Amino acid sequence: MLVIGIAGGSGSGKTSVVHKIIRSIPRGKVSVLSQDAYYKDLGDLTQEEREKINFDHPSAIEFGLLVEHIEALKAGKTVQMPTYSYVTCRRGAETVSIYPSEVLIVEGILIFTDPQLADILDLKVFVDTGADERLIRIIKRDVHERGRGLDKSIRHYQMFVKPMHESFIEPTKRLADIIIPIGGHNEKGIDILTSKIRQTLQVK
Repeated sequence: MLVIGIAGGSGSGKTSVVHKIIRSIPRGKVSVLSQDAYYKDLGDLTQEEREKINFDHPSAIEFGLLVEHIEALKAGKTVQMPTYSYVTCRRGAETVSIYPSEVLIVEGILIFTDPQLADILDLKVFVDTGADERLIRIIKRDVHERGRGLDKSIRHYQMFVKPMHESFIEPTKRLADIIIPIGGHNEKGIDILTSKIRQTLQVK
């Protein structure tokens, strides 16, 4: 199994890159684990306390479970990926079955910050998009998907997203084997990555 990590700042276009890769690879050859599914369950907090949660700090992620699931998939076992709601800050009762495949993509803003996780990634990809573009995407996502108003979204960006990006995410760019600028719009970069995946599949 080839394990590919795709990291980058919030709103950088990681998910778009993943979707384009999946569309270019034969069905059933690629599985995906999203870091966002592994946020710690904090549903018992009050609304005021939830608004203070720093989702952009590594401590918010249950990396141990994510690594456990990756190792299980490498061993040929099916895993149950959690589901998570940013609105309630709670894991859902339902899970998503992820089946072992020849290629596993692990996607998330903080996946290079955990040494154990970073060590089991065969190929590290960093999606590098400018801060202004990321901010626009973040605000749109917060307002339309996460129930935050414009003012709250901007305040959240200033308090958490920007400083955490500078402290934890941007420094991990140096760990990347491949850097893809401008996210999902970089067709050439995505083509290079998908070519590498196809080559791996052919060798196997």
